[in-house]
Amino acid sequence: MRPLAGEAVTSLQDILVEEVRAWFGDRSVLTDAGDIEPWLTDWRGRWRGKATAILQPQTTEEVALIVAKAADLGVALVPQGGNTSMVGGATPPEEGSALILSLRRMNRIRVIDHGAMRVVAEAGVVLQQLHEAVGEAGLRFPLTLGAKGSATIGGLISTNAGGTQVLRFGPMRGLVDGIEAIMPDGTIHDGLSGLKKDNRGYSLDQLLIGAEGTLGIITAARLKLYPAIHSRAVAWLGLDSPQAALDTLRALQAATGRIEGFEILPQESLGAVLGHIPGTRSPLQREFPWHALVEATAEGPEEEQPAELLARLLAPLIDQGAVRDAVISASEAQAEAFWRIRDSLSEAERATFGPATQHDISVPVESMPAFMSDAAAEVERAFPGTHASGFGHLGDGNIHFHVRSGARDGADWLEREGPSVSRLVHDLVTAAGGSISAEHGIGQMKKDELERLAPDRVRHLRAIKAALDPKSIMNPGKLV
Repeated sequence: MRPLAGEAVTSLQDILVEEVRAWFGDRSVLTDAGDIEPWLTDWRGRWRGKATAILQPQTTEEVALIVAKAADLGVALVPQGGNTSMVGGATPPEEGSALILSLRRMNRIRVIDHGAMRVVAEAGVVLQQLHEAVGEAGLRFPLTLGAKGSATIGGLISTNAGGTQVLRFGPMRGLVDGIEAIMPDGTIHDGLSGLKKDNRGYSLDQLLIGAEGTLGIITAARLKLYPAIHSRAVAWLGLDSPQAALDTLRALQAATGRIEGFEILPQESLGAVLGHIPGTRSPLQREFPWHALVEATAEGPEEEQPAELLARLLAPLIDQGAVRDAVISASEAQAEAFWRIRDSLSEAERATFGPATQHDISVPVESMPAFMSDAAAEVERAFPGTHASGFGHLGDGNIHFHVRSGARDGADWLEREGPSVSRLVHDLVTAAGGSISAEHGIGQMKKDELERLAPDRVRHLRAIKAALDPKSIMNPGKLV
């Protein structure tokens, strides 16, 4: 059964809104159009929805009551945290058939357990807030990304977020040790106990991770922590090819387990940053076809310091010609300057090269160097005048593959040819055994493509969705 449409939906939404207001007070509901407006558009500005109200619970029990009532009425809910989805995953439907359920008031860090090296954080905790809190306790949560100042824990879990430390610690799925969530019927799933062994059938925690809010609403999570970094160093490498970059990464990984980040980018992308971002400068004196950024860390003074480690490991690679040139950060400020280049790539490319179709894709790590060159060539042959290239998390088999309009420029290029370009890119990814969504999720943007390329997978996902959310009130129009 699907939610009703039109006036019937509005009437039922009004009933839910007034119930919530009566239960929890005026702060629990936003109905002013000006207050709602900022939360109706996605992070990229590509999708815009409509909602008559934002519900703002402050506790798990309040969320449970809201969801139970919504299920009873058949009112759809769109869970929302920092609204940083890159695929329209937290934007309400354009016809106004759902209310927004904001988790931003659920922003408490409930406990930091030094002995267990775990933290329990509510869904509305902002990632940077979590970093600071556990940092003060001498610990760290190793997942980080560009939107850390606004992305929330609930959203990061719901999209199985990645970031720049996946190489060593894995994505969000690998950092979650338990979940508290409200299921579509309003019952509370409490998985925060931290059991090492639990064989009671299907793992609801694992189903909820990466489900994009379509199976339930995450209210809190038990997350793994690690010792705080004592020191770090970042090396900037000049390379001839993506294969040389992967060979370098493999050599470093064989020698140490302390490599946390390994990012690859082409010279043209570096040039875009240098030309667009004030205060940036090239780390190397010469230009190279490809560049890589490598981060190593130490957890204590007794370990070989990261700069010395990188210098020792890179020296023979430079002598062998695998690495053409390298510079190692001499200070934390220089390390941050290197990372600023990496973090500015999308902004600089957009300003320098104009419209582009952007693809968050993954293929098996060993296949990535060949894919980067072969796929770019195939796209450029199919769409003469375009230019394709990729950058990102080579060690994870995940790059951001951009196809720029180039000589085919025009104000309507993205709308006119973008879908065909993306279709070809996704076909190439699928043929390579990869995924059309490595870390951003499916949301609205890739829903049709997922069904086209993986119909059996979508059929299975829909079966799970129908079993857990038979009234289809959880984040309608996303993923499945």
